[in-house]
Amino acid sequence: MPSFDIVSEVDMPEVNNALDQSRREVATRFDFKGVDASFELKEKEITLTADSEFQLEQMLDILKGKMVKRNVDAKSLEMGELQKSGKQVFQVLTIQQGLEADMSRKIVKLIKDSKAKVQTAIQGEKLRVTGKKRDDLQEVIAMLREAKLDVPVQFNNFRD
Repeated sequence: MPSFDIVSEVDMPEVNNALDQSRREVATRFDFKGVDASFELKEKEITLTADSEFQLEQMLDILKGKMVKRNVDAKSLEMGELQKSGKQVFQVLTIQQGLEADMSRKIVKLIKDSKAKVQTAIQGEKLRVTGKKRDDLQEVIAMLREAKLDVPVQFNNFRD
């Protein structure tokens, strides 16, 4: 029986490349001259540090732009709160990997409501969709691409 997996993964080397490009742009921009602004990546957290909130917003825009150019969905970033520490302002962004249980249930409900002739199974941080016909699976993929989900989803491991 044909099947495929629904996952939410972020390509970490591409995130690293986007961070490197963002660092270079901030280093060369005139409005960041003499400013202590930095991007730091630890595990699945990116810490933005700057002297003012406005500069932090500019850095966030730069980072999102570089991520989009590298085909990393900006929806995979979960924004933390702005925090002030002395002269510095910083914000922690968390990179979301995998589908959470409630998001998985929401996707399963969407698939069931579409009346597609497929079965869906939650397998940890991914969903396995199985059907008798390849066309049914392709309809599910098209429907999920149209749906406005809060997390980026990818479709892989398509088996015939």
